[in-house]
Amino acid sequence: MAVTTLTEDLGYTPNTDGVWSWLTTVDHKRIGIMYGVSALVFFIVGGLEALLIRIQLAGPNGTLLSADAYNQLFTMHGITMIFAAIMPVAAAFQNYMIPLQIGARDVAFPRLNAFSFWLFLFGVLMLMSSFFLGGSPDGAWTGYANLSTQVTEFVRMDYYAIGLQLLGVASIGSSANFIATIFTMRAPGMTMMRMPVFTWMSVVTSFLLILSMPVISVGLWQMFLDRNFGTVFYEAQASGDPLLWQHLFWVFGHPEVYVLVLPAMGIISETLPTFSRKPLFGYAFVVFSGIAIGFLGFGVWAHHMFTAGLSPVAEVGFGIVTMLIAVPTGVKIFNWIGTIWGGKLTLNTSMLFSIGFIAMFIIGGLSGVTHAVIPADTQQHDSYYVVAHFHYVLVGGSAFGFIAGVYYWLPKWTGKMLNETLGKWHFWLMFLGFNLTFGPMHILGLNGMPRRTYRYPEGLGWEFWNGMATIGSFIIGVSMLVFIWNVINTRRKGLPAGNDPWDARTVEWMTTSPPPIHNFDRVPVVRHLDELWHRKYGVDEEGRAVPLPDGYVEEPAFVEEAGGIHMPSPSYYPIIAAFGLVTAGAGLVFWSSGILGVGMLVIGAAIMLWGVVGWAAEPITREAH
Repeated sequence: MAVTTLTEDLGYTPNTDGVWSWLTTVDHKRIGIMYGVSALVFFIVGGLEALLIRIQLAGPNGTLLSADAYNQLFTMHGITMIFAAIMPVAAAFQNYMIPLQIGARDVAFPRLNAFSFWLFLFGVLMLMSSFFLGGSPDGAWTGYANLSTQVTEFVRMDYYAIGLQLLGVASIGSSANFIATIFTMRAPGMTMMRMPVFTWMSVVTSFLLILSMPVISVGLWQMFLDRNFGTVFYEAQASGDPLLWQHLFWVFGHPEVYVLVLPAMGIISETLPTFSRKPLFGYAFVVFSGIAIGFLGFGVWAHHMFTAGLSPVAEVGFGIVTMLIAVPTGVKIFNWIGTIWGGKLTLNTSMLFSIGFIAMFIIGGLSGVTHAVIPADTQQHDSYYVVAHFHYVLVGGSAFGFIAGVYYWLPKWTGKMLNETLGKWHFWLMFLGFNLTFGPMHILGLNGMPRRTYRYPEGLGWEFWNGMATIGSFIIGVSMLVFIWNVINTRRKGLPAGNDPWDARTVEWMTTSPPPIHNFDRVPVVRHLDELWHRKYGVDEEGRAVPLPDGYVEEPAFVEEAGGIHMPSPSYYPIIAAFGLVTAGAGLVFWSSGILGVGMLVIGAAIMLWGVVGWAAEPITREAH
């Protein structure tokens, strides 16, 4: 039955027009779109920050930025890219795709989902406002004490301490929501080992966030109290310990790396089978290696601290675990290569970015293993070699993977196909620019160039490779302009995609493009891993896939329509509650200003209370019948 007919028959015609409908939406798909657009905007902001940094370092004795301005840009670049761009783009994919991949109508807690988005957006905007209101955080994204507890520029690192707390609350809310959705709302017959790998990696990521965010929250509150109330958690002269911050930060910070990478690994595990015309090689190994990465990720934090004076026993232990975590990562890489091997490859843009992800992540992984070798890490620590390593992991890895996902799923989101010619220009420009930017940083680091330096003198042999890195960064910028134009042009003039343009394998391609508000006219019954593939193809006597004689087989489905589809009602209370919480957080940032800070805290708390009480009191669903 056509979606419009079903919607009209059920008497459910939600208002989807106008700004108000977006401000009050609790539809997981719209929230995913808002996460994605916000992440793209903040990625551009972070990219502009990076270009200013690269211009400053293009040659010796750069004069574009002062030391103070450089420290602010350097810090905000890291915060923006990690917390405002890569994490939200992962949330965009998870919000939009998880319910579709498991055959659900929506997430378990739609209003919590909306609250998490608005809290993220307002929290990032509060952080960005620091450029104009007192100065931005300037202690690097790691916020090491005692740099972060100095109060000469009083509010700068308070933005950091409170802003990351707010973003942490948003992440925990989303993670709990995804876990509840995946564990309780899967379609009939979809066991855990029939779930798509992207959904599996989202489970692991959600647990990583829930377990690691409280640790950094403790550290951030201690930082705030040291700065504003005279406590001495990180003050060595008063029996505090600056290294305590490093432990608390990296217990969060290293799992955070996998929070950024695992969803991209999940995307690659979806695209490669589709464009290789083969099932994923070793599905169970890929799933359990992702779980192993999440588990081991909590045991390697101190490899960031090999120059901090740890005992030799601790250093050796963390070095061994760092080497061990390369094993499940290697398992995934060999399974991806096994999926491609012997396949009937379609080298479209999504596939090119997927293969690029594998290549770049291998380079980042190999340079990462060198940091498990303690004498080598001691020499490389705080050099540009480390900068090269984590950009190969987080840009060559996460960014390439997420872009592959955009080219793969945007036809499902919009019903239109991205332009393949522009897509390939995007890939090759980004591939060239990325390697030209970050490849030379390995050489610069091994030649002794320290990171976090705002300029360098002539005669050290760093000029040429810094010039190459700056040229590469502008090529990346051009590639992103091509991508943005492709998306805009597709929305205006894109060719119709159809429901299943890639001849895909998983459940989300069984509904229309874009999906209706209720996702599925009928909730599918799942009997196989790669359920859609098995509905389209059989196997001949030689084990080869052949189309079924009657084409697509509509198997019996679990039907909810007899009692009406229950869809969550739009609500403006989540945005009110989020705005109140961020206003209260801003009051803490300006606590030292006296009545201004206290007033913002009280007003924000009152607004948040209004939002929460209204949220709790209003009806949960709008019933269609």
